[in-house]
Amino acid sequence: MIPVSGPHPYEVTIGANLHHRIAQRIAQLPGAQKALIVHQGPLTSVAQELADTIEKQGISVFCAEVPDAEAGKTLDVAGQVWDQLGVLEFGRKDVIVGLGGGAVTDLSGFIAACWMRGIKVVQVPTTLLAMVDAAVGGKTGINTAAGKNLVGAFHEPDSVFIDTDRLATLPEDEIIAGSAEIIKTGFIADPVILQRYEENAEACLDVHGVLPELIGRSVAVKAKVVAEDLEEAGLREILNYGHTFGHAVELREQFQWRHGRAVAVGMMFAAYLAKRVGLIDEALVQRHRRIIQSVGLTTTYEAGHFEELKAGMQRDKKNRLGKIRFVLLEEVGRLTRLEGPTDDDLKAAYQRLTQEHSTAAK
Repeated sequence: MIPVSGPHPYEVTIGANLHHRIAQRIAQLPGAQKALIVHQGPLTSVAQELADTIEKQGISVFCAEVPDAEAGKTLDVAGQVWDQLGVLEFGRKDVIVGLGGGAVTDLSGFIAACWMRGIKVVQVPTTLLAMVDAAVGGKTGINTAAGKNLVGAFHEPDSVFIDTDRLATLPEDEIIAGSAEIIKTGFIADPVILQRYEENAEACLDVHGVLPELIGRSVAVKAKVVAEDLEEAGLREILNYGHTFGHAVELREQFQWRHGRAVAVGMMFAAYLAKRVGLIDEALVQRHRRIIQSVGLTTTYEAGHFEELKAGMQRDKKNRLGKIRFVLLEEVGRLTRLEGPTDDDLKAAYQRLTQEHSTAAK
């Protein structure tokens, strides 16, 4: 178990076959009589198995199926679930269970944060990305036409259960995409993570190989950061490494790109920008490229969309006084902020991304 300290401490449990432990935790919650499992369609059978296990603890359990991926992170979907909570007469002692990928854990946390001004949420992430990113840290949100996660709340979970049995059910693309967030935590805080990928990238994608260790290391990095800065006043911004450009890509691609793929490109953009402004050398840029590519992630983007992507970056919630803010490396494990980079610097970084894209296409 990995403890997450702060105003409302909780634990992240990592292991196999966790349904009984989840049920026991919910039964321990003072006054809890009902639980609503929010899940995606492909997880209907898993949700029912979990519901059956929880009900054996004397809790009444209901399920709410929501659209898959980012299509589920909308105000309309949240409203439908709130209506269901109303019909079921959920009270302040009852609990939401987020079972699914990052979109579901984000949505479930937001629903719980708003219902009766805040009820408990137990997060049960089922994708690698959700395990190492979305489910830990208390950031919840939905997407709007204005951008990704601009509407949300800080609402820490009661507990998080990372069931490694779920990893074996994931397609390879999901493991690859989730690896971007693990690699990110390596660059910002844990060089051992980077070493593991450099030693044997294939083992880092293997459920029976190095992957469980990497999950634990990545969660430990995030737990330490969010414990010191829950509401992103300063330190927590380092977790957004690669996200400023990555979110702009997701917006331009109408959220059809996997989040990890966009973050991978975003880390490359950040590396090129850091090199451009004299923060890092070319060797560290190429280390980004080698590690990201080693697991099959994207390191390039097509040309011709700079203005649209810049507009997307200008919507980023880290910005202050209209200035785009980037989290950039000075070296592995040491970061700084760059506020208001010039158009020339942004264009130079984008050009390097697109040059690599043109080369790869040939």
